[in-house]
Amino acid sequence: MTRLARKLYIADYFALAFGTMVGAGWLVLMDDWLGRGGPLGAILGFALGGILLLPIGYVYGQWVQRLPDAAGEAAYAAEVFPPMVSYFTGWMMLLVYFIVCPWEAVAVGKLAAYIFPSLNSFELYRVAGQPVFLPRLLLGILLTLFLAVLNYRGIRLSASFQNWMTAAVLLLFVFVTGISAVRGAAANFQPLFHASPWISIVLTLQIVPYFMTGFESVPKVAEEAHPEFHSKGFLRAILAAVAVGAGFYVLAVAAVAYIGPWQDLLGKRFATAIAFERALGARWPVGIIVAMALFGLFQCFNGNFVASSRLLFAFGRRRTIHPQFGTVHEKFLTPSAAILGITTGTLACLLLGDALLVPVTEVGSMAAALGWCATCLSFWMVEKRTPMRMITGLGIAVSLLLFLMKVVPIFPGHFSPAEWIAFGLWVALGFILRGRG
Repeated sequence: MTRLARKLYIADYFALAFGTMVGAGWLVLMDDWLGRGGPLGAILGFALGGILLLPIGYVYGQWVQRLPDAAGEAAYAAEVFPPMVSYFTGWMMLLVYFIVCPWEAVAVGKLAAYIFPSLNSFELYRVAGQPVFLPRLLLGILLTLFLAVLNYRGIRLSASFQNWMTAAVLLLFVFVTGISAVRGAAANFQPLFHASPWISIVLTLQIVPYFMTGFESVPKVAEEAHPEFHSKGFLRAILAAVAVGAGFYVLAVAAVAYIGPWQDLLGKRFATAIAFERALGARWPVGIIVAMALFGLFQCFNGNFVASSRLLFAFGRRRTIHPQFGTVHEKFLTPSAAILGITTGTLACLLLGDALLVPVTEVGSMAAALGWCATCLSFWMVEKRTPMRMITGLGIAVSLLLFLMKVVPIFPGHFSPAEWIAFGLWVALGFILRGRG
């Protein structure tokens, strides 16, 4: 059987994990973050979320060294749970990665239209009251096809692209936060919270799983590590991505709230760019921020495309869905059928336009927490050493709490009926595909 190419190094794994985690949400949804927690509530929410995710990242780092399998969570759960539990553990994580792809394909049109308002023309139709414009739709289609070709032709091409995008994002981010540090004022942070401190932090914590999802993408390409790659590098890449990703979000919120009064940004699209434009009285910072957001969007789209295609490939290889998805291209050594499947699904969901953006965050957060919990629980059942079990127990507790925060009505911001419907549709699709496997 033809195997996937083995060409990845530790820098590639870090770029994949960080890039899958950090996209353009810090620009597109900054007003939502500040509206949930205020500056300090959002900062503490992301900082606490990053700390809480470290034991989960540690468990993933241990699992991938023992079992380097593209199926990731599904493979880990299969060690101790029945096949149905294993399948739907992986199926939930596939939702987490896959749904980001059309999200980013939609977002590229929104970003471009901020610079070129003429793209908001030639309305085709509306979904849930939101217009779908032809130029923006075409941009999303072109980006999707570009990444599909890139990934189809080899993991090395995809990884190099990811490395360049990650480097550009981090360099521009240092520049932008430096501007805020020089031109901002601490008085702009007031009031520190949007509601009570507890509610502000909880509302931010609820979305942390969605925006911090990505560190566990490393196991999805573990089979593609270079023959000289040391397996301990998986853990280092995962923990570094969690730390840098959480720090990125903390500093992004701080930079926006520091440079101008944050309450004036609530309800504003692209609040990050607006804050810097108002504070500096110039348009040029907007260009830098939008360029940085585009690089972030490209890396996030590509990272989630890689992770989702590998999961779909692993399902096909295990014959839990149609085995055609387990095909490896003989020349490029990539999961060609799975890549085409993710491309087709992304283009189909792209047609939903802006109506896709808001509910995706909520459903993705719950699905990620569920996958993390199953991974930690399965490791706890196979690991007998007490220190390792203690760390794993923390991971179980954290992921279970994050999951319950989305589904139990006593928590503010729990699932709405629309989100339950979206979740139910995904589960139903999983049953249909499994029935054809």
